[in-house]
Amino acid sequence: MLSQSLQDSLNEQIKNEFYSAHVYLSMSSWFDDKGLPGFAKWMRVQYQEELAHGLKIFDFINDRDGRALVLGFDAPPSDWKSPLDVFEDSYSHEQKVTAMINALYAQAQQEPDYATLVLMQWFISEQVEEEKSAKLIVDQLKLAGDSASAILILDRELGARTRGPDSEGDAS
Repeated sequence: MLSQSLQDSLNEQIKNEFYSAHVYLSMSSWFDDKGLPGFAKWMRVQYQEELAHGLKIFDFINDRDGRALVLGFDAPPSDWKSPLDVFEDSYSHEQKVTAMINALYAQAQQEPDYATLVLMQWFISEQVEEEKSAKLIVDQLKLAGDSASAILILDRELGARTRGPDSEGDAS
């Protein structure tokens, strides 16, 4: 059974994961508006991943005889200056999520709650991939600069994304 303090922290993380999903959905809409459907699709897949992450924690709480809650959050940002600006925000956001996951791991370690440690280890590994993906695209957009051709090529490449790395196997 989960302690109340860890359950509260995990419920807060569900809120954070669902907020992240909405950040990516907002980014997807921005890219659609700019005529970049590949970037928009990449962000839509990211949206779906974040929803799955929230549900993974939601189910975990319920499986541990706790009570998962659906908490509200503020509206995400909706406007950016450029594709690079969007992905720099994405990368920064993922770094914040990593810090939240690390704090949850530390809390579970302190209690100690081994089942939550195992769950958070999965999220720690996932965050390495999340940050890596966002940083790679930031780097590519920096290389592309103001080249419309390079942006369109990257748009086509990102549009080929069908699912994230955590969609395989048990990762839901």
